Amino acid sequence: MSPPPSLTPEEILRYSRHLLLPEVALGGQRKLKGSRVLLVGAGGLGSPLALYLAAAGVGTLGLVDFDQVDLTNLQRQVLFGTGDVGRPKSHAARERIRDLNPHVHVEDFQTRLTSENALEILRDFHIVADGSDNFPTRYLVNDACLLLGIPHAYGSIFRFEGQVSLFAVPGGPCYRCLFRQPPPPELVPSCAEGGVLGVLPGLVGTLQAAEVLKWILGAGDLLIGRLLLVDVWTMAFRSLSVRPDPRCPACGTREIRELVTEEASCAWASAAEDGSHEPDVPQWSPRELAGWLSQGRDILLLDVRGHHEWEIAHLPGARILPLEYLPEGLHTLDSARETVVYCRNGTRSARAVRFLREVGFTRVWNLEGGLLRWIEEVDPSLPRY
Repeated sequence: MSPPPSLTPEEILRYSRHLLLPEVALGGQRKLKGSRVLLVGAGGLGSPLALYLAAAGVGTLGLVDFDQVDLTNLQRQVLFGTGDVGRPKSHAARERIRDLNPHVHVEDFQTRLTSENALEILRDFHIVADGSDNFPTRYLVNDACLLLGIPHAYGSIFRFEGQVSLFAVPGGPCYRCLFRQPPPPELVPSCAEGGVLGVLPGLVGTLQAAEVLKWILGAGDLLIGRLLLVDVWTMAFRSLSVRPDPRCPACGTREIRELVTEEASCAWASAAEDGSHEPDVPQWSPRELAGWLSQGRDILLLDVRGHHEWEIAHLPGARILPLEYLPEGLHTLDSARETVVYCRNGTRSARAVRFLREVGFTRVWNLEGGLLRWIEEVDPSLPRY
């Protein structure tokens, strides 16, 4: 890093509560001002990261996000307001940060982080905070940081649980030491499927921000070699030791010398978000199904979501049989009857159709795009969630 810049009188007043801390003081605040932090993702984790790092006086914040603000984001992504719905997240985030602290310089990358652009984007930053929500990006951030010699603050969330650590620091482990490779696609649910308690990313992202600030200050007990586990439902915190793995292809044997996107998990992540399915699953579009139903065709509509989702909205005349109970409920289904299976976005129902086909149901189809696409194309009166 270059010599830390000095503070203006206005900045001294703004950061006065930091300056009263001997562990931060004037020298530490100048370090924060001279630092460059990249945030990968401006969503649930990126929101508290951006707000608290900007408020703390980090001089330059980079934002990498290609998405737009959706109404469903606002339950947890406190960086945005209702008026931001439909806007690019990176643009809305930049405006919010500048309003919070005009002394912070924001560099906006409205793009998806890929193996082609990651090194170019990351190379000018001192530390990366990973707020991504999918495995391909997590591995990409880890590998890029190792190749460039940049640490990264890791965080992940699902339902009520979160994880935090600091990876790619000399002498410490990396993400691949903990998770050598992505899990099988069928074991990778998304927040769109499983949900997340809104306060959880606020807590986890704030813990990530704390790690970033401590690393910049060069003080405090960092989460190097430790994985912090958070469960907000039971309000339990515990820490696991993570040692560098000498066989790790990223930081051990150094076999990874160029960036590669984990395509299988990436495809699954996309499917989880947009409701697409694997090509061997037969399907009907919502309009096709609506046409057959209007003609009085005898079709069983099988809803494989949970009962809590059924209460929000369901198709008239449908029957519910949650996916996890499908094997034991097989005897209640008629294999000779035409059956269309649906869920929220077509992902879980695709798994159900595949299973039913494998056990002998030949007249079963997936509803393409699920309930969300049905609402969009057939019945907008049903609530979207």
